[in-house]
Amino acid sequence: MSGAGIWQQLFSRPQKNKKSVPAPLPEQIDAIRQRAERGHHLDQVLWGKVLLNSAYIQPDHSKALVWFTMAANAGYGPAHNMLGRCHHFGWGCGENLQQAARHYETAASLGDEWGRYNLGILTMRGLGIPRDMKKALGLFTTAAHNGHAKSMNLLARFLEEGWETPQDKEAALVWYRKSAEGGDYRGCHNYATALVDAGHVDDALHWWRQALPDATSDILLAMDRALTSLGEAGDPTLYTALQERLQTLPPHTQPASITP
Repeated sequence: MSGAGIWQQLFSRPQKNKKSVPAPLPEQIDAIRQRAERGHHLDQVLWGKVLLNSAYIQPDHSKALVWFTMAANAGYGPAHNMLGRCHHFGWGCGENLQQAARHYETAASLGDEWGRYNLGILTMRGLGIPRDMKKALGLFTTAAHNGHAKSMNLLARFLEEGWETPQDKEAALVWYRKSAEGGDYRGCHNYATALVDAGHVDDALHWWRQALPDATSDILLAMDRALTSLGEAGDPTLYTALQERLQTLPPHTQPASITP
């Protein structure tokens, strides 16, 4: 199908909605759309992500899948990673972990570190493919050395626990720090926890502050336990901000002390 044909398929609107004029896209988002239509693979992936979840346009997972497929067919690694995500979570297609693993593996073979990380997660957990902790360690190690912050955190976990590698808590601490500095909220939390154990509470509080804006429920609850245990040694402002975030969680994920 020609680029113009794809464009018509994706963005034509039914006649019955003719009187409904959608709000114009912000200039920078519309520029992504235009570059995607001209065949730029990065922008095809970015536009697909806009279609997955954006405040600027009605989400359409099926159309997102089309854009990811176009870029993947051109051998673009990040597009294969996003196809893997679609099959992993059923975005625009049926959930299929085996297919997700295949796309993640292709992404990794093309040098995409997110694909390598996501393949490592499936491999570590045995989702859609056989569980293989040694292979997962190899994937996280490669991605970590290539600068992928979330993989750094998991490499640190393998080193801390001695999974498929000699236990090395000093090396784990180094990788937790690198993960935190790379912006991974889990790395921030794990590094903060290690710093508290080493008696560096003020440094730990700094990294918990960094983790707070993006942390998911499991990390927020772990932070709540850690800060509660610190008592007066903690940071009241940070603790209050954490409680505000906890209040936004679904009731079944909140600690007993938090009321909906």
